[in-house]
Amino acid sequence: MSGEHTLADAVVEEFASRLRGRLVRPGDSGYESARELWNGMIDRRPALMARCGGDEDVVAAVDFARDNGMLVAVRGGGHGVAGHAVCDGGLVIDLSGMRGVDVDPEGRRAVAQGGCTLGDVDRETQRHGLATPLGVVTATGIAGLTLSGGMGWLRRKHGLSCDNLLSARVVTADGRLLVASESQNQDLFWAIRGGGGNFGVVTSFEYRLHPIGPEVFFCFVFYPAARAKEVLRSCERYLSQRPDDFAPIGILGKVPETGDFPPEAHGQGYIALLAPYPGDPAEGERLLRSLREIADPIRDLSGTMPYTEAQAILDEDYPDGWRYYWKSMNVPELSDELIERLAEHAATAPSPQNTIDVWYQGGAMARVGEQETAFANRNAPYLLGIEGNWQEAAHSAKNLAWVREAFTDVGSFSSGGVYLNFPGFLEEGKQLLHEGYGRNYERLTEVKARYDPTNLFRLNANVPPKPSNS
Repeated sequence: MSGEHTLADAVVEEFASRLRGRLVRPGDSGYESARELWNGMIDRRPALMARCGGDEDVVAAVDFARDNGMLVAVRGGGHGVAGHAVCDGGLVIDLSGMRGVDVDPEGRRAVAQGGCTLGDVDRETQRHGLATPLGVVTATGIAGLTLSGGMGWLRRKHGLSCDNLLSARVVTADGRLLVASESQNQDLFWAIRGGGGNFGVVTSFEYRLHPIGPEVFFCFVFYPAARAKEVLRSCERYLSQRPDDFAPIGILGKVPETGDFPPEAHGQGYIALLAPYPGDPAEGERLLRSLREIADPIRDLSGTMPYTEAQAILDEDYPDGWRYYWKSMNVPELSDELIERLAEHAATAPSPQNTIDVWYQGGAMARVGEQETAFANRNAPYLLGIEGNWQEAAHSAKNLAWVREAFTDVGSFSSGGVYLNFPGFLEEGKQLLHEGYGRNYERLTEVKARYDPTNLFRLNANVPPKPSNS
């Protein structure tokens, strides 16, 4: 299969006539906006974009791509920092219009179509005081998030997004629409919980729901970066006493020049602690008070708020069309030397929006066996996220270099393993995949060979199918 592709007009028209949605081609109205992604670094021109209106459209698009030897990109609800949702010269199977959410409050289940964002799901489930673990920015698509694990604010209390997946509808490379669950196509169900988009197009996800909200207490406090060791250590000690209560993120960055912060702090380094308490807000305020009194804060924005507002608290930091480049690694401990290195890199960031994030892992996500799902590296206590976030194309080279230099410099502290939703541009190739999938890599190649033997779905953190003679 190649990128650029020429098809007879009649063949394309026949395909378009089969879709309930719309087939968009170069020159059509809406083509330019339809090919744009959240990450402004990605600029690709597909030959066709099938904007699907339902499962049968997805089946038709997969069949068309396979039968005509086209390169395939699959687009869900949003984000996808590596930019695989659009390709040059191929077919984009676009689910972004498929955003229905059906909630069963008595059964504590929700079915969400593959084009949903986490904001779509939260909005519907919170009407019933329920939620499922998703991410931390509402414009994130649930599909890519869940298929590669799904790290969010509830990861220590209720696990990852993929741990709360009960079933999924999947269109495989041969055009079949399958249900994957613990009782149907179990190997496929195992693989899509952490194995990414390698095995087909997921048109809907059924999640387990938990009582959350409608209000939560959110800890959101900024300290001077000079207190980073003290702040991160205090959080570490607190979690050793209350391992599942909340899932903080420590963020190293520079104070923005906004009215939320005193002018004298603008541009200075900070270490922030963020986390919602998933239980009673009054109890959360009491329990998290000590984390807000570690030192004199630059600013404490903590408070009780709707869960949907807590989920959106970072939204303004990730606007559409900016440029993004993120890398990650697991580390076994937060040593003094590591914290010092992270603070040094955060201080030299070329963009004021760049951050280095410390995700505290463990709790429920670590109680799932390493090979129960395809998501690997569950036992690592910390994930480092090195985020390049900037606006101007002219600043790309220095921001890319900053992320890569920081990643390389602290690599010696890694315990192995990465989070494949923060993969850079997958430039490390096979090495990155082996780290991301860990001991599950070989089994994933076997499942890939059963459901996608020609590697039709390869624009992702791609697992090649195991050769039939091996």
